[in-house]
Amino acid sequence: MPQLNPSPWFAILLLSWMTFLIIIPAKVLAHNSPNEPVPVSTEEHKTEPWTWSW
Repeated sequence: MPQLNPSPWFAILLLSWMTFLIIIPAKVLAHNSPNEPVPVSTEEHKTEPWTWSW
């Protein structure tokens, strides 16, 4: 029964996992976003209390 012979399938399994664990994360982490976040200014906003008319 050829289904019980793990040699070709185990090699394919290892090769696919090595691809997912080594090559793909490096490509994803090397990706640069076109819109980098800009730091927000530390200036305090002036807020005034609102008086209720009732």
